[in-house]
Formats: sequence, structure tokens, C-alpha cells
Amino acid sequence: MANLKSLAKETAIYGLSSIVGRFLNYLLVPVYTMAMSAQSGGYGVVTNIYAWVALALVLLTFGMETGFFRFANNGKDDPMRVYSTTLMGVGGVSLTFLALGLVFLQPIASLLGYEAHPEYVGMMMAVVAMDAIQSIPFAYLRYKKRPIKFAALKLLFIFLNIALNLVYYVAMKGSDVGYAFLFNLVCTSTVMLCLVPELRGFHYVLDRALLRRMLSYSLPLLVLGLAGILNQVADKIIFPYVYPDAAEAKVQLGIYGAASKIAMIMAMLTQAFRYAYEPFVFGKSRDKDNREVYAAAMKYFIIFTLLAFLAVMFYLDLLKFIIGRDYWAGLRVVPIVMAAEIFMGVYFNLSFWYKLIDETRWGAYFSLTGCAVLVLINVLLIPRYSYMACAWAGFAGYGVAMLLSYFVGQKKYPIRYDLKGIGRYVLLAAVLYVAAEYVPIENLWLRLGWRTVLLLVFSAYIVKHDLPLSRIPLLNRLVTKK
Repeated sequence: MANLKSLAKETAIYGLSSIVGRFLNYLLVPVYTMAMSAQSGGYGVVTNIYAWVALALVLLTFGMETGFFRFANNGKDDPMRVYSTTLMGVGGVSLTFLALGLVFLQPIASLLGYEAHPEYVGMMMAVVAMDAIQSIPFAYLRYKKRPIKFAALKLLFIFLNIALNLVYYVAMKGSDVGYAFLFNLVCTSTVMLCLVPELRGFHYVLDRALLRRMLSYSLPLLVLGLAGILNQVADKIIFPYVYPDAAEAKVQLGIYGAASKIAMIMAMLTQAFRYAYEPFVFGKSRDKDNREVYAAAMKYFIIFTLLAFLAVMFYLDLLKFIIGRDYWAGLRVVPIVMAAEIFMGVYFNLSFWYKLIDETRWGAYFSLTGCAVLVLINVLLIPRYSYMACAWAGFAGYGVAMLLSYFVGQKKYPIRYDLKGIGRYVLLAAVLYVAAEYVPIENLWLRLGWRTVLLLVFSAYIVKHDLPLSRIPLLNRLVTKK
């Protein structure tokens, strides 16, 4: 239990930059969707380019972030030597990418469909190169258990980015898509300057033998990460190429991208959990009780993601105002995308069995299979079903990868998950969701009241079966004082 409390504490701090930070970043969604109408296709451009950025970031880090944690914690290699080698490896690849990208900017921009605006692509190339380099100092902060600075820098980026966008798109009534990318470049550069202390004060060494061992471990993770990020962004990359009308594709993609933002609370929870969970798992890998801890962590993760799912769906009538009214047609994808994000989170938690036994190739197999399912559905069904195909493709892709990882993992590194307990939570959540969606209540406030009661039912079940109030330190102290 002490280990889970430590995990929860670090998750809460990292969550300040992930959950709270991304929530604040939601301010940009109404800003963009109100400054750029759905029919203009402007938000479709933002959605498409950021999908390419996410893909490029995985390629430029090539699994070395996880590799750093593994080798820094193995008790054999000097952690600072590991850090230096990782930083030089990722930094060298990123700077080479940026140099070549700028040299061949025009043909690359034309290939992506932005021949009229190559500056969009150039700015985001610089951003993704810096982001890749920054990922290693940020990993170092996590390794050194310095979540405060980690969170502060993440929030600095977000607050500065929001401020710049509000000034241009709201105060100045601007509508040029390019400024969204320019502001990202300014903010990323600012964070880079703040990470200078983590880039100096030690002797830079590129240990080639160590690098070869790290690449042997990390390159399968590149395939894993590549397949994983494609599960998240392949639909947004593929969409303009397979949708019948090129101009309308940006409109439809913008609607899908905006509506999907509401569902991203699942991605926030998963990312916050990952920041604390990854170093925690490798640190616990030598303890005798690790499998029990992993099983408990999985159960709590599923419980609270189900709670988040219900909260978002029950209050969607209010949350939809995050995006402009002309984007509301896409709200029907929200439950599907959120369910897909739950599958992705479960898959991430399951993935540690092959990382701990150094058989990372399994992750590549599972993710590639899931990615193949996702790409196939998108290519075949987008021309007919538009962005609804994207939502169901993600659901199917994550679902397949999750199931494969579970069944193979139970043979390679068996963990006794509380499947009955988890199943009861899933069933209860499904029943409450149906009760909320299919009980006809026309009045908005009565409908929200009814759904609040249903949410309290789920919360009460959690308290009764898995999280008694006496386990919550703050409440326990208050009761003790009385």
C-alpha cells in the first residue's frame, strides 16, 4: 500500500502538468474553433499538421526515453553516462532531421499538401526537433524525482501558449492558422532555454558500446511507439488522402479533430499515470511484491478511467461548449474515442511485462497488428463513413492490441488481475451509461440532475468496495481530529 501511495503522490504532481495543463490547453479549442469556422478548414489544417508532428516526435526519440530509464536503473551502468549517451544520440538525430528538413522544405511541404504555406511545415520541424531533444532532460527530471520542475516547465509552455493565442485570436480578432504554429515555436524555444541547467554541468560522453546496447533494447520500442502513435494519428494523416473531396476533407477533419478533443481527458489520465508509473515499475522490478502491485495499479486505473468516461458523457451537454457550434455534428464520436482511449491505457499498463523481461519485440508485434487493423478500416471506410470510420478504427485497433498483450502476457509473465472485480465495474458503468442515454428527459437541468445521481451511484460503489474513505489521508485526519 505504501508503494501505491507513492505512485499516487507522484501521479498527482505529474498530473498537474498533464491533466490540469491539458485542461487549460482546452482554452485553445474554443479559441481556434471560433476564430476558424468549420467550413474554412483551418482547424483541419491544425489537426493534420499536429498529427504529423506527433509521428515525427516518436521517430526522433526512437524509444530512447524508455531506454534511458531501463539502463539508468539497471545497477550496472553509470546513470550520468547513460544520460549523456542518450542525449547525444537523440540530439544528433534531431538536429540532422531539422537540417535536412529545411534544405528540402518546399518538396516536403508540397508532399504534405501545404505547397502554398511551407512556413507551416518549417516552423513545426523546428518545434518537433526541440521537443525530441527536450524529452531526454524531462526524462532525467523524472528519474531524479523532480516532478515540481517538470510540472512547472510544462505549465510554463501551456500558459505562455494560451496567452499568445488569446492576444492574437481573441483580442486582435485574427484568423491566420500560421500564428498557431508560430506561437508553438516561441513557447518551445522558451522551455528549451529553461532546460539549459539540465544540459550542462556534466561531461558529455558518447559511449558507443552503451549506445549499441541501448539501441538493441530501444529500437523495438521505436516500432512499438510508431505503431502506437499511428493508432492515435493515422486517421488524421490518412483522411486527406482518401476522402473523395480534398477541400471538404479539411472541413470534416476539423470537425472530427475538434470533437475528439472533448474525449482527450482519457489521454490526460493515461499520460499522467505513465509519467509516474514508468520509473516506478523499473524501480520495483527487483521487489518480490511487484506483480501484486501491478495488478492493483491496473484495477485502480480502470476504475478511475471508467469514472472519467461517465463524467464526460453525463455532462457532455455542458462540455460541448468547449468547441464552436458548427463543430457539434462531430460529438457522436466522443464515447467511441473515449472507449478507445481506455483500451489504450489498459494496453499501456499491460505492456510492462515484455519491457521487464527484455522481450520488447512482443510490443512491436501487438502494436503493429493493432495499427494494421486501424489503417485498414480507415482506408476502406473513410470514403463512405467519413470521420465515424476514424473513431471505430481506433476502437478496433486498440482493442486488438490490448487483447493480444493480455493473453500472451499471461503466458510469459503471468499477473493475477482481479478480472471479476474489474468486470463488475465495467458492467456497472455500461448499465449507468445506458440509463443516462436512453431515459428521455427533455429539460437540461433535470437531465443533468438524473445523471449526477447515476455518477454518485458509481462513486458510492467505488467507496464501498475498493476505496473506503478511511484510506484517504486528508479525510482520515479530519475524522481523527473530530
